[in-house]
Amino acid sequence: MIRSILLAGAAAIASLGAAQAQDRLDPGDPQDTLKIMRKIQCSLKENEPAIYWWHGVAYSRKQGERDRKLFNVEGMNIRACSRTRDRELGQGFALVSREILLYKDPETNEVLTTWDNPWTGETVEVLHVANDPVNFEMYETGRGGQPTSWAGEIGPDGTWWYRSTFPLWYPNPLGGAFQQEVGGTYHATELFNFFGRTDDLLDPDLPSAKVTVGWSRIADWLPWMKMNGREGIIYMHTAGRKLSSFDELSDTMKEQIATHYPDYARPPRRGDDRENMTSWEYYKRVKEGSIEPPRRGGD
Repeated sequence: MIRSILLAGAAAIASLGAAQAQDRLDPGDPQDTLKIMRKIQCSLKENEPAIYWWHGVAYSRKQGERDRKLFNVEGMNIRACSRTRDRELGQGFALVSREILLYKDPETNEVLTTWDNPWTGETVEVLHVANDPVNFEMYETGRGGQPTSWAGEIGPDGTWWYRSTFPLWYPNPLGGAFQQEVGGTYHATELFNFFGRTDDLLDPDLPSAKVTVGWSRIADWLPWMKMNGREGIIYMHTAGRKLSSFDELSDTMKEQIATHYPDYARPPRRGDDRENMTSWEYYKRVKEGSIEPPRRGGD
């Protein structure tokens, strides 16, 4: 009798342990992975705006000379997530967003309107990044038909990290039809690092996770620099975080949005199916006149 009671008690304890384990999202489960990624990227609440903000520096790299600090940079991305489903890939979520990157004076930190190119001697107009939209989708089934899995790491100290690397190689929007023959293919790499704590990330009752982000970019010269094919690259190194509200943006960014980019106070509409914008495509459309550039300071 006593043995039976002890066995029943042990079974109850084991059952309770299993139930408690289910109170945390499981990174090994594709559906839980979707929730984890959605909590990092935005929120489990349908269409709730989320904002990432970051700042850092931009340097040049040319053979035979010391790297130059060209700019301070400051960026933001406002986004929202919603449920979606694909007949073949299963359940998922769609993220819609738009983003800004400001180029700033490396000494005064003022937002630039013009820039003195030290290699050409020319004063050029600065065109800040205003990409609208920047969207993506994620599903239970990923590339190659494999179940989506957690690509990050859960640490033993209650922390997590996740990295994402995007080598970019595609026809340059400013190039011609023979880029393979004469060069001009756009070449860059985007590097993201995300960090946080597991207590909010894996809690299924919390809709969002607190996230610290690092972003770096290695790329060709910016088109408005007018480098005319000169050898070299520009690289950026930044860090930031996911904000609790729009009010946490810097005064500089809020002023720029209010004055020049009012649409960036909110994410794109749910179901936005426009083609993603890149900084080079944005430059092309501004020059062609199909996109109106933001007014310069004081205009």
